[in-house]
Amino acid sequence: MNFFRIFKYIHIPKNKLALYLFYTILSTLFSLLSINALAPFMNIIFKTDSTMPSVQTKSLGRFNNFFELLVKNHSPLYALAIICSLMVISILLKNLFVYLSIYIATPMRSKILSDFRLRLYSKILQLPVSFFTEQKKGDLMSRMIGDIGEVQNSIFTALEGLIKDPLIILSFLISMIILSPQLSLFLLIFLPVTGLIIGRISKRLKKQSNAYSAANGENLSHVEETLGSIKVIKAFTAETMMLQKFNIGNDKMFLMLNKMTLRRDLASPLTEVLGVTVLCAILYIGGRFVFSPGNHLTGGDLMAFILLFAMIINPAKNLSTTISNLQKGMGAVERIEDILNAPLQVEEKPDAIALTGFNDRIEFKNVSFNYDEKPVLKNISFVIEKGKTIALVGSSGAGKSTVADLIPRFHDVAEGEILIDGVNIKDFTIHSLRKQMSIVTQEAILFNDTIASNIALGNMEATPVEVQEAATIANAHKFIIQKEEGYNTNIGDRGMKLSGGERQRVTIARAVLQNPPILILDEATSALDTESERLVQDAIVNLMQDRTSLVIAHRLSTIRNADEIIVLQKGEIIERGTHDILLAQNGFY
Repeated sequence: MNFFRIFKYIHIPKNKLALYLFYTILSTLFSLLSINALAPFMNIIFKTDSTMPSVQTKSLGRFNNFFELLVKNHSPLYALAIICSLMVISILLKNLFVYLSIYIATPMRSKILSDFRLRLYSKILQLPVSFFTEQKKGDLMSRMIGDIGEVQNSIFTALEGLIKDPLIILSFLISMIILSPQLSLFLLIFLPVTGLIIGRISKRLKKQSNAYSAANGENLSHVEETLGSIKVIKAFTAETMMLQKFNIGNDKMFLMLNKMTLRRDLASPLTEVLGVTVLCAILYIGGRFVFSPGNHLTGGDLMAFILLFAMIINPAKNLSTTISNLQKGMGAVERIEDILNAPLQVEEKPDAIALTGFNDRIEFKNVSFNYDEKPVLKNISFVIEKGKTIALVGSSGAGKSTVADLIPRFHDVAEGEILIDGVNIKDFTIHSLRKQMSIVTQEAILFNDTIASNIALGNMEATPVEVQEAATIANAHKFIIQKEEGYNTNIGDRGMKLSGGERQRVTIARAVLQNPPILILDEATSALDTESERLVQDAIVNLMQDRTSLVIAHRLSTIRNADEIIVLQKGEIIERGTHDILLAQNGFY
């Protein structure tokens, strides 16, 4: 597990990290001070004489001598009062610095998580259209929400644990070695054994986490499909079948989560059992040292040693849980990395120029395109002169939509080139290329927002007057003003509050507002009834005026007036000409 690759995606401010470390170190030192005060406290309590003997231990040195002087110059009760006061102040300062370290770490962790989520969403927007045809939307949502949440719960919590807990454990171990090297040697033999046992338990967590996330993605995809197809499910009385399918996936997730959670949660109680076992061994061995003649370990030192060890148990438990969570969290990181490292495929040249206008022609020159090594287009060549309309017709799967997708570079050609005004479209910036065109597709893609916001998509600086003018051209103004809130009406998820014809006219208004010189219409009227088609067709005629258009359609009304009709079959041009010429040929058209 290469945990440190997570730092490729996050940035931790050095000044805040240094401050977090500083506060953590101070909290650890004051915790040690409060515990080390225990040894002289115990020596005073259990000493029957009125004076303290000089106990030469390796543990406390001057710290012990200071309290001996207090007993000699004042009284045991006075020394006890000083020790108690010191312990209270130490604990107070320790917790103050613990809070300050949390105060620094919390916003830092939240900012890192926010940046990580933004980076993932930004990459999703950059990925080519082909990426989304191969991925399930539910799985992408699972990675965006579930895996990011897992990174928050596991990775960033672990980052704190990997700094704070080892620091506490190391500091306490050093103090214990000073108190009793012999007992510490015994402890250092048993702690790695404990760690090895915990490590074996958590080893499979990463693999289980990956499998669970994948199953969660499949279930989310099923839910997303259900929500989008609820009418069809009810119409075909398929509720039982869909429920059974969901239940199979849900049961699979239940079993996976059970195994994963039980394995993860076993780490903490097992650590506690092993810790108490070692503690009892320390009590016995330490007691032998105290009672052995000539040994310099006092009862107070032993109690301090035991308390230090007891204080190590929680950080050790946390560290073992942290390692388990890291295994689980790195599985989520790997799934997120699949997106972050996905190739862009359609890349922009470093020296790409802006396309500022369209003056002459669009030319397909010997263009071929493959999808997963399967030929889709073969040696396609044609020209769209400025102001002309070219229509593409052919059977389903002939390659019509692929031709349309190549112009805005949703995909890149495998062979040949596409030229605008004699320049390869790969030489232009993608943003400026797409700004020169509008696309109206068969499915009206709308967002859960107002009608005005949907029309102004990509042109949020448009004024209300400009939005209304675009809607008027698209034959949409009349039905919009009849809505209760007019242009501020929220149209619901995917525009479901509108009829099919209304949705399509809103998308045409969106294209009008962009006012592009190039227009791509992909089956824009095929899903509409006759009345809606007439209104939309009128809107399309208005839209196409003075524009260069590529039209894909099956309906004769859409294509009969095109300047040229290109007939595609199995990715090749088999006929071309005007409507009348193609009819006269009596061929495939």
